[in-house]
Amino acid sequence: MNRYRTAREKHLPRTSRRAFEALVTAALDEIPVDVRGWLDNVAIVVEDEPPEGANLLGLYEGINRLDRGSGYNLVAPDRITLYWRPIVEEANSSDPDAIRAEVRKTIVHELAHHFGYGDAELERLGG
Repeated sequence: MNRYRTAREKHLPRTSRRAFEALVTAALDEIPVDVRGWLDNVAIVVEDEPPEGANLLGLYEGINRLDRGSGYNLVAPDRITLYWRPIVEEANSSDPDAIRAEVRKTIVHELAHHFGYGDAELERLGG
C-alpha cells in the first residue's frame, strides 16, 4: 500500500473502498424489485479509477436490451463498473448520504444505457 497520497488525493474526501462498496450495495438495494428482475445478467463491479485518460464515474459494457436479438443467449454478463475515487470526488463530501446519492445517480445513468438510452438522450432527460 502506498503511504504517500498524491496532490489530488490530499483534497479528496476520505472514504474507504470498503465503506464505498457498502454504499453501492445500499444503493442497489434501493432499485425497485421489478427493475432488478431485468438485471439478471449484469455484473456490477467497483474499480478505483477509470482507464487512464478517461473522465468517467461509471461505465456500461455489454449489449443493451434493445439490441438483443433472438440469438442472445449463453453470453458473458453485461458489466457496470463504478469508479470509487471519481464518484467520491464528484460527491465532494465525506458524508455517506452525499456519496450514496452520487452512487445512485451513476447507477441509474449506467442502467439507462443497459436499457438502450444513449448519452444524448440522457442529457436531454437531465441525467
